[in-house]
Amino acid sequence: MRRLLLLRHAKTESDTPSGGDRDRPLAARGRKDAAELGAWLAGQQSLLPDLVFISTAVRARTTWDIVRQRISDDVPPEIAAHLPDLYGAQPTQLLALIRSAAAQKSRRLMIVGHNPGLHELALGLIGGGDAAGRAALARNLPTSGLAVIDFAAESWNGAAFGSGQLARFVSPKLLKEA
Repeated sequence: MRRLLLLRHAKTESDTPSGGDRDRPLAARGRKDAAELGAWLAGQQSLLPDLVFISTAVRARTTWDIVRQRISDDVPPEIAAHLPDLYGAQPTQLLALIRSAAAQKSRRLMIVGHNPGLHELALGLIGGGDAAGRAALARNLPTSGLAVIDFAAESWNGAAFGSGQLARFVSPKLLKEA
């Protein structure tokens, strides 16, 4: 089995001094949401990634840094790879990146990236699973939203559109409601 965790970056400021979208920092709410999600993940051992692909945008890198610190300061930095191709990636490009993890023998891959690509990817990969989570995810993959998708595959090469099962969907709003 392979477990994919799709994490959308946390809430950002609407602008940055440089004017560049890739440079937008997290807003105060984004920092809080990322910390809360990281604290929740720390208690979910079966969800902890052994490989993380992160967009090079400031908001994605900062989201991962906050989440990682809350999971554990002992999370080895070498499990994380910063990939410029995640910024603006389409679902087919993202699937190719997922399949590239086969060479690294990862069982639990997290991708920290952006909409619309992550949301479209999640919807495309899921063929079943948690019905309530699928309904919530169909509406939106919000900032700091996390979709956990399982694949009955021996390798990431077996990940395909429609072949995943949604194991969990969480967001800051859903965590507060729980």
